[in-house]
Amino acid sequence: MSTLKSHAKLLATTAAAALLTIPALASADNHASHGAHMTTTAEATPLIPRDALFGNPTRAGGQISPDGSMLSWLAPKDGVLNIWVAPRDNPDEGKVITNSTDRPIRQYFWAPDGESIMYVQDKGGDENFLLYQIDLDTLEEKTLTPFENTRIQIVGASETIKDKVLVGVNNRNPQFHDVHLLDLTTGELSLVYENNGYAGFMADDTLTLRMAMRQNAAGGTDYFTITDNVVADEPFETTAMEDSLTTNPAGYTTDGSILYWLDSRGRNTAALYAQDTATGEKTLIAEDDKADIGGTIRDPKTGVVEAYSVNYLRNEWTALDEELGASLDWLGEKLEGDFGINSRTDDDRTWIVWNDPMTAPTATYIYDRDTETLTPFYTTRPELEGMPLQPMHPVEITSRDGLTLPSYLTLPPGSDSDGDGRPDEAVPMVLLVHGGPWARDDYGFNSYHQMLANRGYAVLSVNFRGSTGFGKDFLNAGNLEWGLKMHDDLIDAVDWAIGEGIALEDKTAIMGGSYGGYATLAGLTFTPDKFACGVDIVGPSNLETLLETIPPYWAPVVKLFHTRMGDPNTEEGLALLKAASPLYKADQIVKPLLIAQGANDPRVKQAESDQIVGAMKEAGIPVTYVLYPDEGHGFAKPTNSIAFVGIAENFLSECIGGRSEELGDVLAPSTAEIVEGAEHVNGLEEAIGG
Repeated sequence: MSTLKSHAKLLATTAAAALLTIPALASADNHASHGAHMTTTAEATPLIPRDALFGNPTRAGGQISPDGSMLSWLAPKDGVLNIWVAPRDNPDEGKVITNSTDRPIRQYFWAPDGESIMYVQDKGGDENFLLYQIDLDTLEEKTLTPFENTRIQIVGASETIKDKVLVGVNNRNPQFHDVHLLDLTTGELSLVYENNGYAGFMADDTLTLRMAMRQNAAGGTDYFTITDNVVADEPFETTAMEDSLTTNPAGYTTDGSILYWLDSRGRNTAALYAQDTATGEKTLIAEDDKADIGGTIRDPKTGVVEAYSVNYLRNEWTALDEELGASLDWLGEKLEGDFGINSRTDDDRTWIVWNDPMTAPTATYIYDRDTETLTPFYTTRPELEGMPLQPMHPVEITSRDGLTLPSYLTLPPGSDSDGDGRPDEAVPMVLLVHGGPWARDDYGFNSYHQMLANRGYAVLSVNFRGSTGFGKDFLNAGNLEWGLKMHDDLIDAVDWAIGEGIALEDKTAIMGGSYGGYATLAGLTFTPDKFACGVDIVGPSNLETLLETIPPYWAPVVKLFHTRMGDPNTEEGLALLKAASPLYKADQIVKPLLIAQGANDPRVKQAESDQIVGAMKEAGIPVTYVLYPDEGHGFAKPTNSIAFVGIAENFLSECIGGRSEELGDVLAPSTAEIVEGAEHVNGLEEAIGG
């Protein structure tokens, strides 16, 4: 849940799982221009304004204090997301406690003792996240990790030691995080372990280091016990490369007697196991044939697993604890659509619950388990009330070699009169490709799906081979297949959509961020006649230079990239990387291309976009290139997101004929620099001039 302990995994995300993912891409005057391919029904559908989907939420990230007395949330102050608090019994008395004037605060959490709130923030998208604290009595803000060019990790938090946490700090050596004990009362950092070779650590509830992790020569992971801050010479557990992304320790119980694992060794999908830390014996708790065990709900006091989730086409929870199961069942009866838990009190009697009904804006409630009452907390985007939001249809697509590709389809309003998930007649389509690639698409509200469907497009998101969550066989089927079978899966999905009467063959675009941006470039270079146009957001064009410039703190796991993408240190691996790099086939591009890049991106450097834009210019091929000097891997600032969406929707409208809002003055509040090709997007030259 949304405590500091639960954020430890988020802030310590391994490079393997985050290489080419991007944060969610977060108005405009409501003027519409209509393409020639709109049906009469679609034309009559209200145009959802860009700012309603990509602007600041009214409120988001709701949490409750450990003792249940206070509520907190993110909301704009002077147009920038900041942290607000209010008494639980009077949420309308909210007051803002931070003063971010530039970049939105997007990750925050209550300190275990409830005396302060902490958040992490980087500068300009450089992903060097530092830790900040606001004392709730004095409202004094303090930088807990006052270092330059440093990225912190939360290593451990405790249910019994409330005034201290363990943090990893890489200010001494950018490749490795030294572990420090942070006193939340004084702000003092005390060195616990100087790290000169490990990718990560795990602690128990006493804030004692119990485990260190290090990549092995095969590309898997070795796990070492730590005793009195001394790491054992030999690992007590190890994985091969094939299990490295589907096997992970999932934390200790509060008493330290049980270590949970999500483990795919000796099987395909990752199962949930409990390991006795004294004997090493493991007990199987849960498994599923189609998908990995995903999340768990743990008892706040004991750390014992009370429920687990499996996400194949949709996320489903199974309770192991009877009382918790009764609460989940009650919520399932009261709420329409999907729901989940944002935050829980220490006594576990009050939850903050989100609810996504898909065709209405997401709402958040305060759930009292004792009285069985749901009290409305807020609606994230109330301006979407009554808007023509569309359902998402889970579908299974078969690849040419027999793999099942779990996918998600959203259709334009009015196009599916009988509600069977197929339009009455084929429509233009956007293939929206996820980042990672070691990530996945999910069922649920998606601003891009809703915007594109509203503009008149079918939107298809495909979990291609290499996507996570569907077992290691599916994941490892993507090894060394960048631009090859991974791309074939996307082409097969497009062919399926055309064959099903969903998509118009000559009106299908490809779009995506990070790895999805790479897939866009691959689509326009390797299969130049397949797509009508492409939209690349922070996508790499040259896999060799991509691997040469990974952030230093990913160096401890670089072998994973080499074994899954190609090893640039070998002749064969380098040849594979070059063959899969769209840069070297830039002269094959014959369809319109829009590229967006953050200048401070630490994962996909600006040079990745500069290179292919330069190659296209040299070959005399038109391209539109948008650069954001104050962004990194994706767009954090809503003004920048809205500006890009405006450019993208007008680009797509010209290319495949959907509707769009006119650009108007949408660029004015943003930092967007149109480096190349303003003339290729309807209204862009005028918008720059205005």
